[in-house]
Amino acid sequence: MAIRFLGNLAKQILSLSVFPLNKAAAGCLNVPKGFLAVYIGETEKKRFLVPVSYLNEPSFQDLLTKAEEEFGFDHPMGGLTIPCGEDAFLHVTSSLSRA
Repeated sequence: MAIRFLGNLAKQILSLSVFPLNKAAAGCLNVPKGFLAVYIGETEKKRFLVPVSYLNEPSFQDLLTKAEEEFGFDHPMGGLTIPCGEDAFLHVTSSLSRA
């Protein structure tokens, strides 16, 4: 059941990123195929592009869970916003890129 939930969560996140609902999210249209735009930061948000393959990684799914708890599916930047520090995000993603 958890796998089905994560699959649905990933589909909802991707649909929000690929088909933005407002002009603030228009920047998401400039995302190359196979990548996902995310906004990182607790106060000042910075945009990162991450491979969609990260959606299957447990450490990245933990970040997505935090984003869901904080924002649900109504993200303030119009795209996926992950409420963590940039250093923590870079630590997680750098460990994924080495795997």
